[in-house]
Amino acid sequence: MTSEERREPLLLNKREKKHYYYNCPGCKMDLHKAGQTGLPIKELFTIWVVVLGTALPISSLFPFLYFMVRDFHIAKREEDIGSYAGYVGSAFMFGRTLTSAIWGVVADRYGRKPIIIFGTSIVVVFNTLFGLSTNFWMAVVTRFLLGSLNGLLGPIKAYAAEIFREEYQALGMSTISSAWGIGLIIGPALGGFLAQPAEKYPDLFSKDSLFGRFPYFLPCLCISVFALVVAVGSFWIPETLHNHDSERPRQDSSKALEAASDTKDGNESAPKENLFKNWPLMSSIISYCVFALHDMAYSEIFSLWAVSPRKFGGLSYSTADVGEVLSISGFGLLVFQLALYSSVAKYVGPVMTARAGGVLSIFLLTTYPYIAMLSGTTLSVVMNVVSMMKNILSISIITGLFILQNKAVDQRQRGAANGLAMTGMSFFKALGPAGGGALFSWAQKRLDATILPGNQVVFFVLNVIEAIGVLLTFKPFLVETQNIN
Repeated sequence: MTSEERREPLLLNKREKKHYYYNCPGCKMDLHKAGQTGLPIKELFTIWVVVLGTALPISSLFPFLYFMVRDFHIAKREEDIGSYAGYVGSAFMFGRTLTSAIWGVVADRYGRKPIIIFGTSIVVVFNTLFGLSTNFWMAVVTRFLLGSLNGLLGPIKAYAAEIFREEYQALGMSTISSAWGIGLIIGPALGGFLAQPAEKYPDLFSKDSLFGRFPYFLPCLCISVFALVVAVGSFWIPETLHNHDSERPRQDSSKALEAASDTKDGNESAPKENLFKNWPLMSSIISYCVFALHDMAYSEIFSLWAVSPRKFGGLSYSTADVGEVLSISGFGLLVFQLALYSSVAKYVGPVMTARAGGVLSIFLLTTYPYIAMLSGTTLSVVMNVVSMMKNILSISIITGLFILQNKAVDQRQRGAANGLAMTGMSFFKALGPAGGGALFSWAQKRLDATILPGNQVVFFVLNVIEAIGVLLTFKPFLVETQNIN
């Protein structure tokens, strides 16, 4: 008898006891969770770095995208730069839309770990090539391939639902959304600080150097190096997928539960539910898609608005100024997610958290056109505070919906369910930059309009989308279900 066989009855209490299939990675993970005590710091760190590695490149281009498109000389007028920037920004999510469901199915069939390794490796290759783009079409193609071939976000959500004990699953989902949110903030911060280094740091980078000839390569290179470290480290993470059909169970009959218990805990013989008929899942995905559309459009518009000239209602920020704002927002978001979100979700619930976050976001966005009237220290302080609050609210909404999605299905379909969610989310996020860029360009051409002039119409449209998302969090549309193993 192996040592693992000897300690099984000691680790599983009566409530948690179930059939255990030796050499099944999912069963080994269940056994590990049953004997787990204390905060799972190692698992939280694993989830954190994997998600951060794939989130950093998603919006890292936004602070310098305006200047990158300008340097491609494809826009005939300054007002048209936003439209072309939207196409580049949408390419990533359009690619992800086409493949997310496929990656989810592959993760359910072959495991979460291979998808994680492959996805982080793709970041290394195509994010690097994007930084070396010499024309508009190269930028679009590399971003499209980066999005279509990196399908790990759906599987990593399934992975987080499986690697933590039930009492830590809210913290696990919060870790995903906080790492995701930090990536969507620190990525642009890196883009803002490190783009055009020959202009910002002439003592360190000459105009004839590699970074002088490719002014947007340095932030992409830094992110790719981090992704490379994550990809190598992912070879040592455990698999969580059950694979009972490939191995006959080795178990003592005195330890076995009834067949019904085995079916509940992951036996592959039970028929799989049609995900499209699972309304708790579909309602949470639809709500998630609407909020995702808003968040991606906001990310694109915020950077374009911040760097655009004062004459167009912008802030005339440099890429470094945008990076500073996003860095401060990222720090505040990190503190909130790690220290407060779990307690808020426990006492208020994920649905109410998402709903309240949406309502408060509407009030915040209403103030943005008036913030552009400020200047100096007042502008800096107000912009940092408002941006931090906006990002905290956005990530709280997404975290709540993550939890609802993973409660709605069991493990056998969790990868496919998250892949389906990623497909819908990616489609709406693909619309976000393109629509946001076009809307921003249109707004700059109607500065003298009587109703909602200039950027006021931009933030009004963002608020309409957010309001629709809030309405979708109410019954009978949104249905919450209890956790399913």
